[in-house]
Amino acid sequence: MADWSTIAALPQQKLTQLFDADAGRLERLSLDVAGIHFDFSKTHLTAEMIAAFDALARASDLAGKREAMFGGAHVNVTEDRPVEHTAERGEGNPESVRRARGYHARMRALVDAIEADAFGPVRHILHIGIGGSALGPHLLVDALGRDSDRYDVAVVSNVDGMALEDVFNLFDPAATLLVVASKTFTTTETMMNAESAIAWMTEHGVEDPYGRVVALTASPDKAIEWGVDETRVLPFSEGVGGRYSLWSSIGFPAAIKLGWDQFEELLEGAAEMDRHFRLAALHENAPVLAAFADLYYTQVRRAETRAPFAYDERLRLLPSYLQQLEMESNGKGVTIDGKPVTYPTAAITWGGVGTDAQHAVFQLLHQGTHLVPVEFLAVIEQGDTLPEEHHRQLLLNAFAQGAALMKGRENRDDPARAYPGDRPSSTLLLDQLDARTLGALIAFYEHRVFVNGVLLGINSFDQFGVELGKEMAKAAAKGGGSFDPSTDDLIRRAGLA
Repeated sequence: MADWSTIAALPQQKLTQLFDADAGRLERLSLDVAGIHFDFSKTHLTAEMIAAFDALARASDLAGKREAMFGGAHVNVTEDRPVEHTAERGEGNPESVRRARGYHARMRALVDAIEADAFGPVRHILHIGIGGSALGPHLLVDALGRDSDRYDVAVVSNVDGMALEDVFNLFDPAATLLVVASKTFTTTETMMNAESAIAWMTEHGVEDPYGRVVALTASPDKAIEWGVDETRVLPFSEGVGGRYSLWSSIGFPAAIKLGWDQFEELLEGAAEMDRHFRLAALHENAPVLAAFADLYYTQVRRAETRAPFAYDERLRLLPSYLQQLEMESNGKGVTIDGKPVTYPTAAITWGGVGTDAQHAVFQLLHQGTHLVPVEFLAVIEQGDTLPEEHHRQLLLNAFAQGAALMKGRENRDDPARAYPGDRPSSTLLLDQLDARTLGALIAFYEHRVFVNGVLLGINSFDQFGVELGKEMAKAAAKGGGSFDPSTDDLIRRAGLA
């Protein structure tokens, strides 16, 4: 474990005191990258703390591990794989970049074919996946595709049949293209949903339903074995992890919904953030500063959660996306050397959409007993066509909440109406929400996760914790396995045994 003693020994001053004592605080803790303004001034970061974190980063060889990741080294040591999502946007090992470009060219050719009615009249895209194979595409389509009438796109991940039936009730099977996304093409939930979608198409007279399937996978042979024609299999590299995969063929629903030009803009925005992360000094590096703040609150102040709030309806799915990205990446119990972790790792990520959240969970944030670092996301350019006052009030609410969390308000006569203040927040203010900026934003969060992992000494790129429950469910489905009395009783009561 890295030595945190210097950071832990730094004086803990209130946020208002930090502003009062340092006229240059705002300038030093704000920066602009790829159309995003990052304001970390309402966190407890100080020049002394950043210098101490810089030393910790050097001791952890952050720079070396960063270049190892971009260079294609097998930094995912538990699975003996490289980490190649940055190559999907042109930044990384040259061979990996070349391969990714080839896969993208294949995907573009299929997009062009669909647009030219090679599959007949396609109006609907039913995308079936789970985890990273669903969360990323769903975020992109929801955030950027609201004004697009190119195709109707539905993303289904839940094995609950009601999720599929909701789509079946809206789509015409004869005009539907089925997209099955699974890295292994064996994911239980995904394949069950895919089989049900094939049955739905068959029941409604589609003569060759498998001929209307596109497979997104790192296991092309499995997709072909399942029934997908080789020409409609869109591969991606084994080194692209699920929660980092929206840049690859997994992003196909976004490419077809938005158009190829927009998908390329998404990649370029992410590449711009990649270059910033690789080249900027640590004290003026957005992902690095964000990670320093994360680590201060989890390791020193023992904050157990982190809460991003999107003050833009188009980013309503971002908190859910970040839950997987952050908690699946860094929610680990052993170090990269396989030793037990004896300190906090990832914070529990939760959040919501403003202003809804203000009238629900902000009571706890302002007056509760938990320390919860908050992150506000907002967009300067209005996305709707309603009177400007809507957007003005939205932005003012976002900014005022951060100010209120920091400043608080004394009320000695009525403690129930007192606000303690000194509650940290950061603000990410986007110039506009377009493909390029959203790409940069998502890449920022990816690199932030990486920095957290390096300084914690854990592997951010495996996810073995998701397997045990799935294995036990499979055993139960086959009538095997012996569970605890409670679980056995629940299975019996539900009529499953």
